[in-house]
Amino acid sequence: MHLHEQLKQRRLALGLQQGDLKSRIGMDQQQYQRIEANGNPRLDTLLSIAGALDATLLLIPQDRVAAVAALLEGAASPAPAAQALEDPWAGLLGQHAR
Repeated sequence: MHLHEQLKQRRLALGLQQGDLKSRIGMDQQQYQRIEANGNPRLDTLLSIAGALDATLLLIPQDRVAAVAALLEGAASPAPAAQALEDPWAGLLGQHAR
C-alpha cells in the first residue's frame, strides 16, 4: 500500500475529515488533499501529518518488512517477527548482533 493510501486509511480510521487536519497541523484541506491524492510531502510535513494522525514513521529494512507486517497483523507465530524487532539492523553491515 502506498503512503498516501495509508494516510487516508489512518485518517478515516480516526473518523477525521481532510479539513480536520487544519486544526491539528495548520495545513489547508487543499494541501492535505493533494498529499492524499498521490502527493510527495517533505519529510517535516510528513512528520507533522503522522503526529496529527497519532502515528509514527518507521524505517524498516526491506528483509524485515514481512516480519513486521506479520507482527502487526497478529500472526499465529509472532516469535520470528518479535526477534527481528529486537534489533532490526543486526547484521546488515556484516556486524554481529548485540
